[in-house]
Amino acid sequence: MRVISSRPVAGLQYFCNAAFMQTAITITRRGVITLPARLRRALGLRAEDQLIAEVTPEGLLLRPAITLPVEVYSRERVREFDQAEEELAESLRAQPAPGRARPARKRAARRGR
Repeated sequence: MRVISSRPVAGLQYFCNAAFMQTAITITRRGVITLPARLRRALGLRAEDQLIAEVTPEGLLLRPAITLPVEVYSRERVREFDQAEEELAESLRAQPAPGRARPARKRAARRGR
């Protein structure tokens, strides 16, 4: 069953024509909803993608969740980071502090003297 309305649905108007992408969805007894394939394709959603459900004044908003990969470092990799930090600290200590040991500026000779 297709529901068409002039009211934009949760920002879909920015991705596709909302008037043609509104669809009635049923919630099962277990709380499962199925997004039609046409809607998933239009939004670039794939199996196992995560969505964030948010209640807004306009109703329920489903939006893609942003997930970032996490790297778990081995002890050897942590030692490499520590060594690189020590090398950087030594390099910074070897440089003169800013604002010190500036070369003396020569005064410009005045004309007419």
